[in-house]
Amino acid sequence: MSPSHSPSPSATVIKVPATGSGTFVTAQAGGSVVGHGPNLVRYMVQVEKGIDVSPIQAANEIADILADPRGWTAGGSASFQLVSSEPALKIKIATPGTTDSLCWAGIHQDTQGEYDCEVPGGVMVNLKRWVQGSPTFDGPIHDYRALIINHEMGHSLGHQHETCPGPGKPAPVMMQQIKGLKGCVANAWPYDKYGHYIAGPPG
Repeated sequence: MSPSHSPSPSATVIKVPATGSGTFVTAQAGGSVVGHGPNLVRYMVQVEKGIDVSPIQAANEIADILADPRGWTAGGSASFQLVSSEPALKIKIATPGTTDSLCWAGIHQDTQGEYDCEVPGGVMVNLKRWVQGSPTFDGPIHDYRALIINHEMGHSLGHQHETCPGPGKPAPVMMQQIKGLKGCVANAWPYDKYGHYIAGPPG
């Protein structure tokens, strides 16, 4: 993925250690509520100590994703607020090894050093995916980060996996796109620009 596509440090700049400290720094950032849905999700962003990702920059990027009109607020049921104290859903960005450890401890999911997961009370984001994107996703790194956040936040909102609705159509955000697009076109957003949910059969 070309560094020129990325508004933030590229994969050639940010190193991805195999594992890290297992301890986290919370972004001291906050914001107003975005969206008008009655289901308010307060969330905090935490970054594993020792990795080359700014907690505040990551928090601001995630806040922009969740505020996007193509995001989960478009459905009218969800709203979001970035906070820096509990109680809150925790979005953690961590090395592959730490992500594997916490995903296994949380839900007994083997993320194989490659994948993200939803755990009780939060979301684990694999640093490798945050920095390098995915071979199946052709686009700016910010858009792939949007797919990560929207997919895992979708689980937190109760959405299950979906699959491709047909060749050439946008892939649902709840599709595990990193495992193959099955004829669909990569897509980072749950809703299109007209406010229609991008759905697919159960996956």
